[in-house]
Amino acid sequence: MKHPGVRTSAGLLLFRHTDGGLEVLLGHMGGPFFARRDAGAWTVPKGEYVPDEESAWDAARREFQEELGLPPPDGEAVALGEVKQTNGKVVTAWAIEADLDPVTVVPGTFRMEWPPKSGRQQEFPELDRVAWFALDRARTVIVTAQTTFLDRLAEHSP
Repeated sequence: MKHPGVRTSAGLLLFRHTDGGLEVLLGHMGGPFFARRDAGAWTVPKGEYVPDEESAWDAARREFQEELGLPPPDGEAVALGEVKQTNGKVVTAWAIEADLDPVTVVPGTFRMEWPPKSGRQQEFPELDRVAWFALDRARTVIVTAQTTFLDRLAEHSP
C-alpha cells in the first residue's frame, strides 16, 4: 500500500519455537538517544524505503542485510501487515521462521552530529545489539506500535 508523503519502513521479524515457547529476534536501536533505554528501544530489524522505487518486500530483505550484516533467511514469509508508529512512520513487516545466533550480527552504521550543535560527526551502529525474546518479554521492550506485529504472529503461530 502506498502512503504519499509518509515515511515508510519495512522489516523482517525472525521467530523460532523453543521449549519455552515462541521467541522473536529484536534489535536494540543504536545511537545516543537509546543507549540507556530498554522499554520502547527494541525494534523489528527494518529500514526506510521509497515505495515508488522499491517494493516493501525488497526493502525488508535489503534492510535486514544492512542492519544485521547477514543475508535474510529463506523460508515462508508470513505477512504481518502494517502499523503506524507515533512518529507517523508506516512500518510493514513479515515474519520468517529461522534461527540466528546474535553474536554473528555485524550491524550497519549511521552518522550523526553528536553532541548536538558540536559540529562533530560520529558513527553509531544501527542496532547496538540483537537478542531473542519470549513474546511476553518482547511486548515490554518493543516500540509500542510494533506490538501489533507480535500479536499477529502469535495468531498465525499457535
